[in-house]
Amino acid sequence: LNVLPIILGVFVAARIAGKKFNQYILIALFGTALGPVVSTIAVELSGASAFTWPAAVGAGIALGILLPPAAMVMLRLHQGYNLYNIGLTSGFLALFASSFLVAGGAKLDGTLIWNDRPDMVLRLMIPVISGVLVVAGLVDGPRTAFGDLRRILKLSGRLPSDFMDLVSPHGALLNMGLLGLAGWTYVLVVGAPLNGPVLGGICTVVGFGAFGKHLRNCFPVVVGVFAATLLFGVDPTSPGAILALLFGTTLAPIAGEFGMTLGFVAGVLHFTIVMRSGAWHAGLALYNNGFAGGLTATLLAAVTEWYHQADRGSPRKEQK
Repeated sequence: LNVLPIILGVFVAARIAGKKFNQYILIALFGTALGPVVSTIAVELSGASAFTWPAAVGAGIALGILLPPAAMVMLRLHQGYNLYNIGLTSGFLALFASSFLVAGGAKLDGTLIWNDRPDMVLRLMIPVISGVLVVAGLVDGPRTAFGDLRRILKLSGRLPSDFMDLVSPHGALLNMGLLGLAGWTYVLVVGAPLNGPVLGGICTVVGFGAFGKHLRNCFPVVVGVFAATLLFGVDPTSPGAILALLFGTTLAPIAGEFGMTLGFVAGVLHFTIVMRSGAWHAGLALYNNGFAGGLTATLLAAVTEWYHQADRGSPRKEQK
């Protein structure tokens, strides 16, 4: 119920812009990250009355209308180096939503709910799904699939990077399966619980294995986040740390475009910012790592681009 008004709002935005809704379908689906705004207004605010549900629906529609234009601007900010562009957009809009609610007297103190004893079904879900993806990728033969995978590993992953279109569906499926197994193995090694949020993180990595992520560009970011947990004395199995590591792979294009060193730096910076950014929007945007990743990518893209331009314009470069 809390996502339908947002999807309706994106539909209205498409009509206003004279576009077909299918051109905005990704924005509508990912934009459901703002669902907590709707449910917070509808059922969690003190003094709830018959007007809260209409107000919640109206807020969701308004946010949905704002999502497409805001998403276009956010994409220009980080130049495609943050794969969760709607995460950045949702966090940006949630800042205004939370500020408006707090100004009206609402208390947005959240409570952590974290299942540390997941059922066996949840523990085995990822290897089963990943195994199916690997088998599907190998249908045309290992030589073809791994050849396509090597081509994918050479791509930066910068938005937009549809591996199924740029390389092949089979190579992308193999890449997705391997990413799922890698994420699942890491969670098991560090001892974090395979609960709902962690599974969501792994499944997100798997999904973007067809749209920007692969083992080569994710690895430096993961190492950077893990190093940051050790540097700042944070338990790698804690909710914030494990989710930052999984969802932080939104910055994989940084490593893919600029190399492992900057990818490592991106991971460290992402961890430091994501541990604070959730409080800014009071949890009203579900893709907090997309929000923090967008801020990190914007900083690194700006600095890197500035230095590249300075280098191209230097007298020494001109003489060469």
